[in-house]
Amino acid sequence: MSAKQPAVYMMATGKRGTLYIGVTGSLKHRAYQHRESLVEGFTRTYSIKQLVWFEFHEDILAVIGRPRD
Repeated sequence: MSAKQPAVYMMATGKRGTLYIGVTGSLKHRAYQHRESLVEGFTRTYSIKQLVWFEFHEDILAVIGRPRD
């Protein structure tokens, strides 16, 4: 697996806490940004730092077009 692989992911504040769903080309880098509060926005405001689920895809269009269950 390369360092850059498109993914859809879910982060949370904790059990029964606030959720955030995102799309990225580099999950490792993006999860680090969330945990360290490096980017202003929703996850920093609500202190969302725990990666709880992810799913890798072949390309970013597959991530964005993923069917919603």
